Amino acid sequence: MKKIILAAAAVLALSPAVRAAEVGPELMQVPWSFDGAFGKFDRLQLQRGLQVYREVCASCHSLNYVAFRNLSDLGYSEGQIKAIANEYEYPEIDDEGSDTTRKGKPSDYFPNPYPNEKFARASNNGALPPDLSLVTKSRHRDGPNYIYSLLLGYEDPPAGMEVLEGMSYNKFFSSGSFQIAMVKQIEPDKVTYADGTAATQEQIAQDITAFLHWAAEPKLEARHGAGLRVMLYTLIFTVLAYLLKKRIWARLDQK
Repeated sequence: MKKIILAAAAVLALSPAVRAAEVGPELMQVPWSFDGAFGKFDRLQLQRGLQVYREVCASCHSLNYVAFRNLSDLGYSEGQIKAIANEYEYPEIDDEGSDTTRKGKPSDYFPNPYPNEKFARASNNGALPPDLSLVTKSRHRDGPNYIYSLLLGYEDPPAGMEVLEGMSYNKFFSSGSFQIAMVKQIEPDKVTYADGTAATQEQIAQDITAFLHWAAEPKLEARHGAGLRVMLYTLIFTVLAYLLKKRIWARLDQK
């Protein structure tokens, strides 16, 4: 029994090291504008991120929980949102019951690039490209830094490591094998930013990551604001309670 307990203790002691080996190197750290209690999104960065999504990511990845009207949070006007939505087409049934298409409306959600899961897998060697709406919240506990690191983590595999056909080596892909079905997508000047920002690999990765975090946390700023108001209220209440306590005890001391 004692040997069993010692063996179990050894496994538990080793497990952090084993887990560290499985998840790979430490993630790259970025000073995101939305970090911290006072964090806010950079609207221009979010607009650049939307451009990256539309030009680079949208051909494979859906954004199921983001409607065009939500882009008002990024600083787009009603007219701009209508123009963006109008670039997409959606299936519809006309008055005669025939299949047709219509232009997108602000109330529509970004379209899925594939009609169904089977078609998506067949188009990607059996892999299913994940929806990106909640990816910074669901893929890793340090979501934004994980996505940023993942996008820049492609490199040649270590000596002696065999990468499966159709896979790429990514040192930050926390699967245990570090082999990912998505090929490297981020290259210098992959996009030409409308605002003239230099499209380095790091800039593109930061912009798309910030945009995807907004998609996952659209109410982040409102939540931060509410938390700040609660903290301020608590502070004021604490001060008033302390002053009241001092006044009550002062009266009791006089008696």
